[in-house]
Amino acid sequence: MEQIGDLLGRYKPQEPPEITAIKRYISDEFGAAASVAVRDNQLIVTVQNGALAATLRLRSPQIQAQCHIDKRLIFRIG
Repeated sequence: MEQIGDLLGRYKPQEPPEITAIKRYISDEFGAAASVAVRDNQLIVTVQNGALAATLRLRSPQIQAQCHIDKRLIFRIG
């Protein structure tokens, strides 16, 4: 029988593809890091400054189309 530590050591959690797509979009377009959380029918994107958050808000229809997202995008500064 395997030990719980051995099982957890092999566990590699996978991000949902929509989170990976948003992070890649922000990194490619702006060279910035972002964190993304999923809540019900929302994706909460947290970025480092207000200017980037405002730009992303303006581009949210483009982000949803390019990343194939049907959830509501919420942008936060953090």
